[in-house]
Amino acid sequence: MTMRVVVQRVAQASVTVDGKITGSIDRGLLVLLGVEDGDTEEEARWLAHKVANLRIFADAEGKMNLSVKAIEGEILVVSQFTLCANTHKGFRPSFVSAAPPEIAETLIERFLDRIRAEHVPVATGVFGAHMQVALINDGPVTILLDKEPNRA
Repeated sequence: MTMRVVVQRVAQASVTVDGKITGSIDRGLLVLLGVEDGDTEEEARWLAHKVANLRIFADAEGKMNLSVKAIEGEILVVSQFTLCANTHKGFRPSFVSAAPPEIAETLIERFLDRIRAEHVPVATGVFGAHMQVALINDGPVTILLDKEPNRA
């Protein structure tokens, strides 16, 4: 089991639920987060630290060398259980590996706590809601992250 994170460098991003914007950011990162059954708080903290310090913003020389912290950017975190889809058999995805909602929500909260501890402003969607996510991907830059057990 492993948490799955899609990180997109954005010029801006927002999430809307029932016609109301629940979270929006300007320059920073849009993070889509999927939690699988068996994931742990340690994995959530590790991934949040990785996201907050991932150096994917350009420095003065145009090289991806700065983190969202370094540019004083923001992070929008959207829970997305569909990242846990298994598509190996047939054409209909299976979501049996997704963590139960009560566990997933707790681990997402630990992830958010760690982002906040890194002193990065964070906005969110609404757990379990039908959400519409709007973004302007900057680059485009999209990174997939995961942490398998005992992987540094």
